[in-house]
Amino acid sequence: MILDGKKVSQEIINDLKEKFANYSGKIVLAIIWVGDNQASAIYIKNKLKKCKELGIDEKLYHLDTQTSEEELLNLIHKLNCDNDVKGILLQSPVPNSIDIKKCFNAISPLKDIDGFSNVSVGNLELGKPSFISCTPKGIIKLLDYYHIDLNGKNVCLINRSNIVGKPLFNLLIDRDATVVMCHSKTKDVKFYTQNADIVISAVGKPNFITADMIKDDAIVIDVGINRDNDKLCGDVDFASVSKKASYITPVPGGVGPMTVAMIFDNLWQTIVNK
Repeated sequence: MILDGKKVSQEIINDLKEKFANYSGKIVLAIIWVGDNQASAIYIKNKLKKCKELGIDEKLYHLDTQTSEEELLNLIHKLNCDNDVKGILLQSPVPNSIDIKKCFNAISPLKDIDGFSNVSVGNLELGKPSFISCTPKGIIKLLDYYHIDLNGKNVCLINRSNIVGKPLFNLLIDRDATVVMCHSKTKDVKFYTQNADIVISAVGKPNFITADMIKDDAIVIDVGINRDNDKLCGDVDFASVSKKASYITPVPGGVGPMTVAMIFDNLWQTIVNK
């Protein structure tokens, strides 16, 4: 069965649209883009498109590659002090001259809708209310929508990044899953995937997960976004794995739309939790 992230995310967006429409205050999403990375341009275009759909005011601050770290920090401070700005997104990557971790941590914890700051990460680790990184949050929302119970499930998570793997690990164990986290130094990844009820791959390698790597009726979540012969694809060999898996996410149309929807779900939380 296909886990249809496109459908689920649109339902979430429709619900948020009604909530935002009924809110009497001003809602501004501030997006900071430093440089001219073309992948960033696509992501930002999609975010701005969703802002229009939701009736949210957006402010895009497109800074050139020569922008200093100090200038960027000053802008973040200015946005932190702007009461109309409910959420701040700093698009990555940024030029090498800028310490992006320092800049993420400069964003007010009350406006950190990406969930990348030390405060957000620490609260998640401790089980306290926090903004949750959008891709992990979107994956959990997708599993919930299809009533997939994580209690007691063996999960193989292939990623250990601060943005996906680590926060997702915490969310999974909070749902009483047993999680093995694999990464680039793991020996024999296949051993772990073959023994998993759920395989979540975010390695960035086309067709990395093949049918012989999963057991019958496994649930497969593909977080990868890759290009193979100029065609968009994930980490999973969808054609073969989909015949063996009980549930699987497509690429595109799986995790990606859920990630975008969670940005605006987090934005709404800035208002609800004020």
